[in-house]
Amino acid sequence: MIKAVLNLSRNTKQAILILFDSIALVVILLGSFSIRLGYLYFPESSLIWILFGAPVLAIPIFVRFGLYLSVTRYIGFIALWRVAQAVTLYALLWGLICFMTGTNLPYLSVGIPRSIILINWMLSLIVIGGSRIFARFLFTNGGFLSKFGKNNVIIYGAGSAGRQLSSLLEQSVEYNHVAFVDDNPLIQGININSTPVISPNKLSSLVKEKEVNQVLLALPSISRKQRNEIIERLSQLRIQVRSLPSVLELAQGKVKIDDLREVDIKDLLGREPVAPNEKLLKIQISDKIVMVTGAGGSIGSELCRQIVFLKPKRLVLFEISESSLYIIERELEEIDILGIDILPILGSVRDRQRLEKICRHFGVQTIYHAAAYKHVPLVEYNNSEAVLNNTFGTKTVAEVAIATKVECFVLVSTDKAVRPTNTMGATKRVAELVLQALSLQKHSTCFTMVRFGNVLDSSGSVIPLFKKQIKEGGPVTVTDINMVRYFMTIPEAVELVIQAGSMSKGGDIFVLDMGEPVRIHDLAKKMIQLSNLHVLDENNPDGDIEIKYIGLRPGEKLYEELLVGDHTIETDNPLIMRAEEIMPDFAKLKTILDQLKEATKNSNQQEIRDLLIEAVPDFKPQCDISDLLFDKEKRL
Repeated sequence: MIKAVLNLSRNTKQAILILFDSIALVVILLGSFSIRLGYLYFPESSLIWILFGAPVLAIPIFVRFGLYLSVTRYIGFIALWRVAQAVTLYALLWGLICFMTGTNLPYLSVGIPRSIILINWMLSLIVIGGSRIFARFLFTNGGFLSKFGKNNVIIYGAGSAGRQLSSLLEQSVEYNHVAFVDDNPLIQGININSTPVISPNKLSSLVKEKEVNQVLLALPSISRKQRNEIIERLSQLRIQVRSLPSVLELAQGKVKIDDLREVDIKDLLGREPVAPNEKLLKIQISDKIVMVTGAGGSIGSELCRQIVFLKPKRLVLFEISESSLYIIERELEEIDILGIDILPILGSVRDRQRLEKICRHFGVQTIYHAAAYKHVPLVEYNNSEAVLNNTFGTKTVAEVAIATKVECFVLVSTDKAVRPTNTMGATKRVAELVLQALSLQKHSTCFTMVRFGNVLDSSGSVIPLFKKQIKEGGPVTVTDINMVRYFMTIPEAVELVIQAGSMSKGGDIFVLDMGEPVRIHDLAKKMIQLSNLHVLDENNPDGDIEIKYIGLRPGEKLYEELLVGDHTIETDNPLIMRAEEIMPDFAKLKTILDQLKEATKNSNQQEIRDLLIEAVPDFKPQCDISDLLFDKEKRL
């Protein structure tokens, strides 16, 4: 009910307030006369204008003084001063009009007593001004109606961000701020804006006592490690945790309630982000013609977003999926305030003729090659297509780059290419070998490969899957309790890919510091806890969501690696390392590739498997050949 009133349109609220003031002015005049005359007075019909003329006179004055522009429940001293000025002017004008017209009251030989003018002024101040003060009291955190239907919240952090957030909550129709929590013992026990600051040790009891629904983190400047520790403590409570943006995000605009977001799993990454080298970001992009293959994918689309802000002359979006291309093209058109020429082009990385026409016609100078099949089990079910797309698609784009004198070619690779246990990793490793071999030839194109692990929230990753499973009530499916993976946010990974491409001397493989590996079991557990739920297991039979172990899927391994060898060289960015790996023998590789191409044409799965092992001796298949067509042929 209260929320419905507060959510009325601005015009409706103004109309209600004008109606209230009009009725109040008439009642106030009746009261003024009655007080002065000592009895309940109502004027004769000839004098009725004295009453009903008051709103006609007052409302335009109130409008002129802006009494209906202020939000009543947030009214302050300046607005109240305007009320006093408007009421004073109205009362004086009303008295002057009565005096000028020589109006006499019945049974009195004189005009309207001057004391009525004074009484009218005083009562108008009390009612018109007081009604607004009373509304503020009722509907803000000071009044009992302010708490009606609101969520009781605690702000973690009593610094400047926390105090700003508290001030905003006072104006909110959704939140009722009951306490601050802060680790600083010097401010524990004091009140800020009449709100107590408590120790984290008292948080659990306060949550129960006040029936708190949410904890709002107002700690934008703390490190990831500190944030992780706080969230870990809060995860033990059955309570929703939301967070303010980072300092960098806050610096770009004012703090708003809308800026509060759900605490995401990315907040729990242990490694601190490193500020990018702006010069490295721009070298291969600014004022250049750039093409991104796989532009609609998780990595490709983020590459496009960051490239736009680095001001290329032109950005070519190359994508085989019509729907994905449409989505990223529309998004870039909306965020592109610089008027960059964005060209959405449909096509396959296997189509040499089309690729060459595109590169020559538009004068492409830099290529970021992100087009690949990456979902491990699906690739195992479709081996031939993976080889054609991941390996020969890369080879085609690379050869076109050489033929059209593209300056820089960056391959987005994967940690699964290192000692691969699946076809996806093996095809990506062969793609790396192709680029290494091509880099040894005489031409002007600089080839670069960048390896990294899993990125949060990418298509096909466990994060969206876990979110869906938790939303549906579980169970959350984990392949193995011991499985670990490296994780990085998509924007951070792409930022590092761009920088790595600028540091290449040709044929370089860069690996990204992915931080500490994360156990998938722990990841699932934390995601359940961050959803205000408890894990259902033997130790907690009353929990909400079960974690179910389903075993390794085709091609999966328990852990990932980033290096083929053991040696790396530091670069200008502490999160980017140059891998020292042996270059392949091009003649031998070419023979294998020729045979591999023929095998894919014939869909000879056994030969494809054997040739991948020959090209990548470290390839140790985790499962038998799982290609669905191969399996069907065997049954026939």
